[in-house]
Amino acid sequence: MKFLVAYNGSAESRAALDLAIKHASTFKAKVFVITSMEGGHSEKPEDIARVNQELKRVRQKLEDAGAEHEVHEMARGLSPGEDIVIFAQENGIDQIFVGIEKKSRTRKLLLGSTAQYIILKAACPVTTIK
Repeated sequence: MKFLVAYNGSAESRAALDLAIKHASTFKAKVFVITSMEGGHSEKPEDIARVNQELKRVRQKLEDAGAEHEVHEMARGLSPGEDIVIFAQENGIDQIFVGIEKKSRTRKLLLGSTAQYIILKAACPVTTIK
């Protein structure tokens, strides 16, 4: 089995990672962790450095748990939701784990919802964590 965690460093995405690690142990699954950044000139060097440091901690957590894993930082010019759904399709992912951050209705309308996009477009089951 293959599990995918949509990871952005938030408390909710850390909870999704923890749940995926527990499930991976039970089902002997490989855990893929994806952080998606749009890339290009919109990314600041300090943001990239922060993401790299966070992904270092994620790798260590997965190693400590003894989980077979891959950790990826994506910057393909796609939205995070698109990146995650496409990666899941390309890699035969069996289940996606995603944390849901609470947003106001206005913020959702203006910015959209990565979790909502993943839930609606993914070809596999999606587990959400609040």
